[in-house]
This record gives sequence, C-alpha cells and structure tokens, in this order.
Amino acid sequence: MRNSAELALAEFQSPNVQLIIKDDAGSPAAARQAAQQAIDEGAEIIVGSLFARTVQAIGAVARPRGIPVIAFSTDTSIAARGVYLLSFLPESDVVRVIDYAFANGKRSYVGLIPENAYGSVVEATFREDVARRGGRVVGLERYSTEKGKYAEAVRAVAQAAKGADAIFIPDGPDNAPNLVLALNNAGVPKRAQLIGTGLWDDQRVFQDANMHGAIYAAPDPQGFTNFSQRYRAKYGSDPVRTATLSYDATALVAALVRTQGPQRFSEPVLTNPSGFSGIDGIFRFKPDGTNERGLAVMRVTPSGAQMVSPSPRSFTGASGI
Repeated sequence: MRNSAELALAEFQSPNVQLIIKDDAGSPAAARQAAQQAIDEGAEIIVGSLFARTVQAIGAVARPRGIPVIAFSTDTSIAARGVYLLSFLPESDVVRVIDYAFANGKRSYVGLIPENAYGSVVEATFREDVARRGGRVVGLERYSTEKGKYAEAVRAVAQAAKGADAIFIPDGPDNAPNLVLALNNAGVPKRAQLIGTGLWDDQRVFQDANMHGAIYAAPDPQGFTNFSQRYRAKYGSDPVRTATLSYDATALVAALVRTQGPQRFSEPVLTNPSGFSGIDGIFRFKPDGTNERGLAVMRVTPSGAQMVSPSPRSFTGASGI
C-alpha cells in the first residue's frame, strides 16, 4: 500500500505533496503516537490506517485538530465526520446487486447469512433495501460459520425458496459453493437467482459448476488489471487487492491540492456529492464518513466473471449505489 501511494504521486506528475510514512505497528497506542508525530510535522491530511482499532486511535488525535483522515477499514462503526472510509463496504455490494435483481423482475427473496459481524451488516442492508423497493424477504436464516454446521438453516431456506425469485448468500469462497450444493440437494428450484457480494470474486467460485449463473456486485475488474500492470512494471511484483485504496486516496489528495486551494481538505470538498473517480470506479464520501461506490454486476461463468451491468460513470441519476 505504501508502494501504491508512491506510484500515485509518481504518476501525478510532480504534485505539490510530501508523503510522510509512519508505522502504526498495528496497535492503537502506536497509531496515536504516529498520528501525533505526523501532525506535529505539518500533516494536513492522514491516509490510513487499515484496521478499525488503529483508525479509531488516529481519529481521536486528528479530529480535534481538524485534520481529516481517509482510512481503509471496512468497519462502518468507526466512520465519523472527518474520518472517511475509502474501503469496499459490504453495504454497497448489497444495494447494487439487489437493484440489478429488481430491475430484472426479482421481487421475493430468501437469505442464507453467516452468523458473524459481516453477516449482521449485510442482513440489515438486505432487509432494508428489499423493503425500500417494495419487495419481500420471504425467509431468512443465519448459520454458524463452523464447517458443516448449516444443515438446519439450509433446510429452512430450501423450503422458503420454493416461493422465492432469488436466494441471497453473502459468504466467501470457502463456504458459498458448499451452501449452494446443499441447497441443490435439498431441492431448491433452479429458477431462483443466486445472489452474492464481492466475496464471490474468486477463482474457487468461478470453478464451481453449481455457482455458474450466480450474480454479485464488484468493481469493474479492468481498473485493477490496468493498475496491476503499472505496479508490476515499477516494482516487479503483484499488488495486493487493497493497494488501489492507497493509490486512490493519495491521487485524490494530489488532485485536491492542485485544484481546490486553501479549502482542499474541507468537509464540503471531501463530501462533494458528485464524488471522485478512482482505479475501482467512482466513489464519494458521505458526511457520516462512510462511502458509496459505483459498482458493476458480475455473473459467475466457467471462464471467470462476466460483466452483466457496467459501473455507472457518474452519480447523477445512477441507481443502486
């Protein structure tokens, strides 16, 4: 992520930005100390860190001083005015894929959702978004994430799915294919559309025949492909998937320095409803510190992800983001 921040500045062609690197050591105490040192050295904005506990510590130091933070945690409970999350938030995945499903005639849904923090977040958004669009959740079961402990939940969902248009399974490649196989064995009708989140963007999902035809929301993969080529050319290795977050945050800082004058990091500028464009598409910060992204909808095929609905190019008139 440090490499991608430096790449952003190199590609921005001599921006008037100095990048100061501090190690938070993965601990709140070290994060507080690093943030204080950065501010004492003149930092006007802080990019990072990655984990909720350290972001909270950084925000506690930065917010009273009026220094905004662009962080990468996916825990929306730590977002706040002045502490903006640029991460891939599961709520955006759910809203986008449900929007697409509704546009294609899906009105009744069942959910098979893991009993963990991620599951709780996506369940709330799933229920809210289906209801907002006038649809129905006709069945929903939570299941233990311990291997094999989902038989009872699968049976209940299989029964409810007989009257549903779509089945929502927000779990990753370790569990989702097994759950779909269990549902098939329980007699779930083939007409029910399988729906997931960006966790499905994985070769293990693409290689499973039971998953073919399923849909999920994710950034347009072309952006990361292009970024990866430039990263490899400079550093000789492949970037981690989250490296684009650091690149986009740094590029945004450089762009605002160049175009927005003394108000460059003010709340009205950072929460501009028109948003910004990055490696992974358009994004914007909400006043509460969370974000919205313009995502694509992908279909699982034997050859990989196939785009069935492209990412919007702007937030004006865009739906599902």
